[in-house]
Amino acid sequence: MEAESGSSSPGRKRRLLRLYYSAAPEPQQEEQPDPCDINGAQFDPELYLNKLRKECSLNELMDQESCMVRQIRSLDSDMQTLVYENYNKFISATDTIRKMKNDFKKMEDEMDCLSTNMAAITEFSARISGTLQDQHAQITKLSGVHTLLRKLQFLFELPARLNKCLELQAYAQAVSSHCRARCVLQQYSHMPSFRGIQDDCHAIMERLAQQLRQKFRDGGTSAKELSECVELLLQLDEPAEELCDKFLSHAQTRLEADLQGLEAELRDSAPIDVSTQKLSSAANPMSPSESSTSSHFLSPAAQTDILEFIDRGCNEFVSNLCLVIASYQELFVNRPQEGELASKNIPQMANSKLLVFVDTLAARYFSLVERRIQEEKGVGDNSLLVRALDRFHRRLQAVSKLLPGSAVPSQGTEIVIQAARERIKQYLSALQSFYLDSLTDVRQALAAPRLSVGGTSSAGGGALAGSGPPGKEAPPSLPDLLTSLSNSILNQIKSVLASVHLFTAKDITFSSKPYFKGEFCSQGVREGLVVSFIKFICQSSRQFCESAGDRGGSTPPVLLLLLSRLCLDFETSTISYILTLTDEQFLVQHHSPVTAVTALCAEAREAAQKLLNHYVKVQGLIISQMLRKSVETRDWVNTIEPRNVRAVMKRVVEDTTSIDVQVGLLYEEGVRKAHSSDSSKRTFSVYSSSRQQIRYAPSYTPSAPMDTNLLSNIHKLFSERIDIFSPVEFNKVSVLTGIIKISLKTFLECVRLRTFGRYGLQQIQVDCHYLQMYLWRFVSDENLVHFLLDEIVGSAAHRCLDPSPMEQSVIEVICERG
Repeated sequence: MEAESGSSSPGRKRRLLRLYYSAAPEPQQEEQPDPCDINGAQFDPELYLNKLRKECSLNELMDQESCMVRQIRSLDSDMQTLVYENYNKFISATDTIRKMKNDFKKMEDEMDCLSTNMAAITEFSARISGTLQDQHAQITKLSGVHTLLRKLQFLFELPARLNKCLELQAYAQAVSSHCRARCVLQQYSHMPSFRGIQDDCHAIMERLAQQLRQKFRDGGTSAKELSECVELLLQLDEPAEELCDKFLSHAQTRLEADLQGLEAELRDSAPIDVSTQKLSSAANPMSPSESSTSSHFLSPAAQTDILEFIDRGCNEFVSNLCLVIASYQELFVNRPQEGELASKNIPQMANSKLLVFVDTLAARYFSLVERRIQEEKGVGDNSLLVRALDRFHRRLQAVSKLLPGSAVPSQGTEIVIQAARERIKQYLSALQSFYLDSLTDVRQALAAPRLSVGGTSSAGGGALAGSGPPGKEAPPSLPDLLTSLSNSILNQIKSVLASVHLFTAKDITFSSKPYFKGEFCSQGVREGLVVSFIKFICQSSRQFCESAGDRGGSTPPVLLLLLSRLCLDFETSTISYILTLTDEQFLVQHHSPVTAVTALCAEAREAAQKLLNHYVKVQGLIISQMLRKSVETRDWVNTIEPRNVRAVMKRVVEDTTSIDVQVGLLYEEGVRKAHSSDSSKRTFSVYSSSRQQIRYAPSYTPSAPMDTNLLSNIHKLFSERIDIFSPVEFNKVSVLTGIIKISLKTFLECVRLRTFGRYGLQQIQVDCHYLQMYLWRFVSDENLVHFLLDEIVGSAAHRCLDPSPMEQSVIEVICERG
């Protein structure tokens, strides 16, 4: 029952509201009225109560009763609210109606008064019109005559007025007066009186035009007076094209004077010696302590700095050019064209003349600016140049706003971009010169031990270990030279980047422009400066490997070793650090193709590998040269019985030891194969074993020479092939192995070209045993030394006329004694 009551309550309220506002009932389908519908018109209370008593329990009846009580109370409350609200509205409406009655009463009285007044005004107006009707035509005629007389008086007084204006130089007032009367005089020129006035005015205006034209030829005329002259001449129907030419010609005279002043300043400036424009040798490898205090750039001094020059050009030429453009456009381009002038299309003609005029003068100005920028060869402080370029770029933007179709702003921007590019090239050239100078200092430092120590130092740099004559300062060691050279290069790159970074400062207008920033940072600084300098280091280092000659040309071998380590350090860390620093400082966005870090590292590693290979080759050739001369200059057939190790063998061991110390200063030890427990005496077993006897025994019998060759060749087949000029690894063992391979291979080839006697063979045995005692310590695989020395002794035995080997015990005594 609650659900039924709840569902019917909203519908009941709507119906009550419709009844209250006399709304039309909603159309419904015709259906039989329900007598039990408490909201229906056919409601029967008895049937409804009987139905409830039949269908509901006592509790439900009580609930239904409570619900009906609440609805009754709610309806009573709603009814009271409606009554109160409507009662208030009725009272308010009554008051409003009463007030409206009072207001309308007052308004009716005022309207009656207004109607009476209007009737009186109408009556008076009709009376006045009737009185003045006869005199109205006469008054109108007299007014026209008065106006005509005033115009005639102005015309008759016009020549005198124009002469007075001409005396007072009130040209604008004279032109204005003449323009007002010109049409009337032209219309009545057939009358003698008006004709005379017209002739007098024409003569006066001609004199005025002559004076205005004279101002064009007067150099002291200001821009404002010039503009007034042009405007007055245009009003006097002067040809517009001729006026444009005169205006531009006069303006050109003034601007030419500005350009000549700038050109004179260029001629008076002191010439700059380009040869002195280098980076200071801030990182002298000989004095690393001074590198931090002297890492400054040299900058030439000129009579007038570039900022003053640009300021003068902007304040004089560019400012006057902008004033000329603005005045010209106001007079000829933006001037409203009326009458006959509109058909001549003067703005288009005037604008084309202005573009040619501006472009011609700007080209001369740009040439002067470029000449002055080219004089800035010093790679010192960039602040003046950057500020000058920024000011130059800013002032040209005014031209772009005044003259949108001009090529002047784009040409000026190109000058700024080109100046930045040239600055990059200058810094690159200075860095390259600095690097070459640093290498020269390094070479001098490497040559110093030879001069101070005397004959004790060799090309291998053995004196670099720090032993020098007492009382003299020890020469710098290789690690110190390498560290000093590497730090100086890095410091100079950082200093250059700091100087170039001024071009991208936030307060510089052109630095944020897309046509400058991306190209300058990516292709200019990163590629054109940093990457190019790194490539230059690698390329110039590789050029040391191209020297010809048996001794490797004039390049010291230790310099090759030092540069190889420098390039290797570049590959491992320096290149990545430099490029990361560049990208962070300049916020490089790699939109255009750039050189990858891996490509540069690969190039540096290739240069390091080539330098190290060449170092091994040069050092091997130096030792090989000694061995070759020692073999070629000796008579091995008629030599005496050996009693000592030859001095050249001792020199070979000394030089190899010196090279080992030298390489160990820059490279790690490397990996060696496990040595045998008796490596130093390995030679004895080789030359006294059954294998040795088998090899040489057939040679003692002349009937079997082929067997000896056969056995030797069979032995080579089962031996590991030795690649003499194989690539060297970046460690000391690999470097020494390569040098010893080249030396012993040369020794072997020289032995193969000689013929030996008995004592010659024995001397080779002694020399090889001595080399075996020391050289096995330097190589990665001692078997390599064993094999090559075995080949040398075997080759000497094959070419011996009387192959009688020396006893191993005797060889041992001689070598230990030597």
